[in-house]
Amino acid sequence: MKLISLFSGCGGLDLGFERAGFEIPVANEFDSAIWQTFKLNHPKTKLLTQDVRNLSVDLFPDDIDGIIGGPPCQSWSEAGAQRGIKDSRSKLFFDYIRILRAKQPKFFLAENVSGMLSNRHSEAVKFIIELFKRCGYNLTINLVNAKNYSVAQERKRVFYIGFRQDLNINFKFPQGSTELNSKKLTLRDIIWDLQFSAIPSALGNFHNEQAENNNEFFTGTFSTIFMSRNRVKSWDEHFKFIYSNVDNAYKMIGNAVPVSLAYEIAIAIKNHLT
Repeated sequence: MKLISLFSGCGGLDLGFERAGFEIPVANEFDSAIWQTFKLNHPKTKLLTQDVRNLSVDLFPDDIDGIIGGPPCQSWSEAGAQRGIKDSRSKLFFDYIRILRAKQPKFFLAENVSGMLSNRHSEAVKFIIELFKRCGYNLTINLVNAKNYSVAQERKRVFYIGFRQDLNINFKFPQGSTELNSKKLTLRDIIWDLQFSAIPSALGNFHNEQAENNNEFFTGTFSTIFMSRNRVKSWDEHFKFIYSNVDNAYKMIGNAVPVSLAYEIAIAIKNHLT
């Protein structure tokens, strides 16, 4: 099954779907600091680097089964100003819907921050839900915590998942593989070895050439917004990152959907389709 990926970032969501057996022939990401990392980890995907607002739907294939992506979330975040739909970044959601309406795939997945569901944004969210329904999709909204899906992180995310109405699919969001406390992963499971191998970044927080497997850390002061969102990949996955400035690496990883979470969702979607 083939997908379009929008607002792809470094491709955490994409990688989870690929591991579940999906193909992603075309993706779109506008941030130039991310392009090298995405291309390295997704060599079979054609990356469109233009602003999505300027992309013609004709640049995307018609024979696709789904669209996935995470439109910019800063304006919805509980840690930010929470400007919501009034912010120009959140209006990029409409370009996601524009492409969805044109391609009419079997399903879509749109990911965002938990702050999107706060009371102050309720009317905006209702409007977005209505737009998805007008496109011809039955929709579910799921607020989940990454710690229940094989991720050593307390991280809540919202997933809008819709299936085309003519398919008559009653989607049920998957129960996480680590929902039980006895199965949850801890920081000890994931980053215990960093105490022996982590090294500081180079002067000015540039990439340290001696760093192996991205084991360098930011030095000096750093925004608590990003520090509170820092994600560290599991060591046996080899999800590689390319960057000159370590702060760009922090942002790239922090904005990504954890691969394990994406994989479990992708398997559930695949099972419903087949």
